[in-house]
Amino acid sequence: MTSPLIDLGVRLPVIAAPMAGGATTTAMVIAAAGAGSLGLLAAGYKTPQALQAEIATVRAASIPFGVNVFAPNPVPVDVEAYRRYAELLKPEADRYGLTLPTDPIDDDDSFDAKIDLLRTDPVPLVSFTFGLPTPDVIRGLQKAGTTVVQTVTSADEAEAAAAAGVDILAVQAAVAGGHSGTFTPERMPAPVPLPDLVSEVVTKVRLPAIAAGGLATAEDVAAVLRAGASAAAVGTVLLRADESGASTTHKAALADPSRTETVLTRAFTGRPARGLRNRFIDRYEASAPLGYPALHHLTSPLRKAAAAAGDADVVHLWAGTGYRHAADKPTATILAELAD
Repeated sequence: MTSPLIDLGVRLPVIAAPMAGGATTTAMVIAAAGAGSLGLLAAGYKTPQALQAEIATVRAASIPFGVNVFAPNPVPVDVEAYRRYAELLKPEADRYGLTLPTDPIDDDDSFDAKIDLLRTDPVPLVSFTFGLPTPDVIRGLQKAGTTVVQTVTSADEAEAAAAAGVDILAVQAAVAGGHSGTFTPERMPAPVPLPDLVSEVVTKVRLPAIAAGGLATAEDVAAVLRAGASAAAVGTVLLRADESGASTTHKAALADPSRTETVLTRAFTGRPARGLRNRFIDRYEASAPLGYPALHHLTSPLRKAAAAAGDADVVHLWAGTGYRHAADKPTATILAELAD
């Protein structure tokens, strides 16, 4: 690895990627640091107050850690298309006694408040995904002593991030689980193999790169390090870890032999994300409009109710292509084995 990760005390070349929605816990972040790695809290979908409480918990462990923030990059939704989709989902909601929002709900995930928190109560590292924050935001965090990481999915995005002044790039391939960090969700980047994407990015942009997407074995990690990455970030393989906060329904689906593939979908959130194929995707993908965070807010109550009921066919089963390697082990063990 190269600085600035080493400067943060990171020894393992494999770090725990942030997973919003509950999968990443403070216990996972602390366990990663205990293994010589680095974990990132996921600020997405949390209030600033909840994020502040998690930061306090992790800081009390006296470890290096990071925070991942959703940068505003809204995908406007056509109101009539939204209402048609909401009506289409009504039978699913009726099964759980739910009333879904009839009009789009748009917000920026309290971005300004979270940035204010991270400036006044600085953490070692902050990463951004979905969009590129302004140079003023980046410089403000750096002035507070924070290393800034930007998720990119192409060499063009990497060049834009470098021009904005970030310190590190998180280079994400299309095979990654969960939401794509693409700046252009209306058109997904080409499905370039991660080692090739890393090589292209580090050739064009002279910044340290963290490789992410589909990494599930020590051989996968070795391949991206040979391609020029300073470290690898893994998420899907940690979803069944002892410290994971993923739902029981999600964990069971990852180990279910009948779940045989992952697909990109916008049916759950209106923004492309990769998950295990299920009935909801098969039924609604063709009808789902682009529109984030409107569709996220539309389906969120339904997904939560389905997860609680154990109905995996109506849950966003986020997973990368290496999901078969998700193991029921301690986080520290998983990271150490991948770095071996």
